[in-house]
Amino acid sequence: MDKTGRYLFMAEPFHCDFSHRLFMGHLGNHMLNAADFHSTDRGFGMNYLNPIHKTWVLSRLAIEMEEMPEQYSKFYVETWVESAMRYFTNRNFSVVGEDGRVFGYGRSVWAMIDTDTRQPQDIFAIRDGSIREWIETERECPIEKSSRVKMGGGAELVRTIDTYYNDVDVNGHINSVKYIEHVLDLFSVDFYRIYRLHRFEIAYVAESHAGDRLNFYSEKTADDECCVRITKCEDTGSKETEVCRCKIEFVEK
Repeated sequence: MDKTGRYLFMAEPFHCDFSHRLFMGHLGNHMLNAADFHSTDRGFGMNYLNPIHKTWVLSRLAIEMEEMPEQYSKFYVETWVESAMRYFTNRNFSVVGEDGRVFGYGRSVWAMIDTDTRQPQDIFAIRDGSIREWIETERECPIEKSSRVKMGGGAELVRTIDTYYNDVDVNGHINSVKYIEHVLDLFSVDFYRIYRLHRFEIAYVAESHAGDRLNFYSEKTADDECCVRITKCEDTGSKETEVCRCKIEFVEK
């Protein structure tokens, strides 16, 4: 089996926006599915980890696209493990059309946690560190690594939402991609008629759960860039806890 996994997807019509291009959220889901397929095929996926009370959680994700796949088009998500440390592993992605054209790339950082204690676990303790066998050292990912997303003191509260059943994933917390969708909803449809999303970064800080109220603080950091900080309140009037930070870069169409 190759160190790189290659998985075929299609830009289904109801996964596309008004421009007939794939939503970034659905692309993010395809990447996370590809990561699960890849790890499962190689013996360290969630179907092995969950029965022993462990799971993978996403720590950081950066997606940079030159173009989004068009409605009905088929494309591949390729994924490989770039490196692994005791508590974190770096996984990369490429999005490739059937004709070989590269639409874009992704970078991600993952941690393994105990599903009971929610504490980090030693990745190398799983199957005697078999993940080392799948590290790809000869393939590079050309985009910048995901960052911690630095923000100043100028962020303004722009939206507050409640969370429900459809926000929750298989790990019991708010789905990683749901944050991306909620952040991209901060911009109007008219805005997206003029600008195209080029790069999206998200750094996760803490988990949130169904029933938590999420606050979105936005700060413009450049002409074509803004950052968003998301906090949670578990109860009305309770103290805010930072959940994640995002950096969004747009280009004019």
